[in-house]
Amino acid sequence: MGKRSAKIFGINGEVKGKARIPQIFKTPVRPDVIKRAVIALQSHRFQPQGRAPHAGKRTTAESRGVGLGISRIPRIKGGARAALAPSTVGGRRTHPPKSEKKIEKKIPKKEMRLALRSAVAATASREIVASRGHIVYDVPDFPLVVTDELQQLKKTRDVRDALIRLGVWSDVYRVKESKNIRAGRGKTRGRRKKQAVGPLIVITENEGVVEAARNLPGVDITVVNSLNAELLAPGTHSGRLTLWTNSAFETVDGMFGDN
Repeated sequence: MGKRSAKIFGINGEVKGKARIPQIFKTPVRPDVIKRAVIALQSHRFQPQGRAPHAGKRTTAESRGVGLGISRIPRIKGGARAALAPSTVGGRRTHPPKSEKKIEKKIPKKEMRLALRSAVAATASREIVASRGHIVYDVPDFPLVVTDELQQLKKTRDVRDALIRLGVWSDVYRVKESKNIRAGRGKTRGRRKKQAVGPLIVITENEGVVEAARNLPGVDITVVNSLNAELLAPGTHSGRLTLWTNSAFETVDGMFGDN
């Protein structure tokens, strides 16, 4: 990156000053490392699952052997319906999942930190953010730094007005319009609706803005010391549209900038 400083915007959209861009924003973007880190984080939420040892086997079915002019598949006694075997009605699974399978993925600590630094750097590139699908036509600068007044807002309408003046509201509107009903069985399993991912706001201290912005679709807020690769690169795709408060922008290098 050639830029050495970033503009600091007030919540009214006016330039209030400049800040030196931390070294962490000059980290090379590594999509491969980011993907490994996000998948590792997602795997920690997976729930082990298995099948009952006798599932599909509670039946009287037995094969009738050879010489009868019919296949040797197990059939229910007193009838002709196939059962017990895989690919039969009520039969067992061919290769059922096992609860003892190791599903938690691990990566080295240094690689996880590299992924985080790389994901932070990706938020400073207009091209990467736009390629992810965010609407950035009205965003005045990258990285987008806002005064700490943002984290003091306590009303949803105040947060909305600030996002409008900062050129981010069009991306929130994109998320609102993206809501739709999921296709498939997920509709009956608690995942009926799905929507796109919107902007991320990084703060140093919650002074009311978390509660004020929780009803804005797609908007996430996190404290800077709780940043992780999945927040910055949802779905393993780096370049999330991110707003940094001035204090968070100054401290992120000290927290995650070392090797």
